[in-house]
Amino acid sequence: MAPKKPTTTASSGSKKAGQSQTRSNRAGLQFPVGRIHRQLREGRYAARIGAGAPVYLAAVLEYLAAEILELAGNASRDNKRVRIIPRHIQLAIRNDEELNKLLQDVTIASGGVIPSIHSSLLPSKSKKHEDGASQDY
Repeated sequence: MAPKKPTTTASSGSKKAGQSQTRSNRAGLQFPVGRIHRQLREGRYAARIGAGAPVYLAAVLEYLAAEILELAGNASRDNKRVRIIPRHIQLAIRNDEELNKLLQDVTIASGGVIPSIHSSLLPSKSKKHEDGASQDY
């Protein structure tokens, strides 16, 4: 009988056994879980910080960033631009009801304002003049 070949699993085939893996990689996140954990500890928000708290916070922050960047990318595409500028971020946030409520007290530098004209400032639809003159003298 021929000797058996050792079977390799997917996890051991890509990395050596015992090699470290970041908590961000374990959670499948891009945001740094370790850095957020350190900042929670150093910020003295609580006497103790659990192991799951920074993972959850990193996931929430990553989701919010992805949501804002997606909407800002759509706004930049609408304006026929390739790069996202602060104006696009402002338009993305203010046109989304939930993000606007979350960030209502936030001022974005160089963001500008949302284009809108109050209804009382619009010209009123009144009766047409019968004599055709624009003003009465």
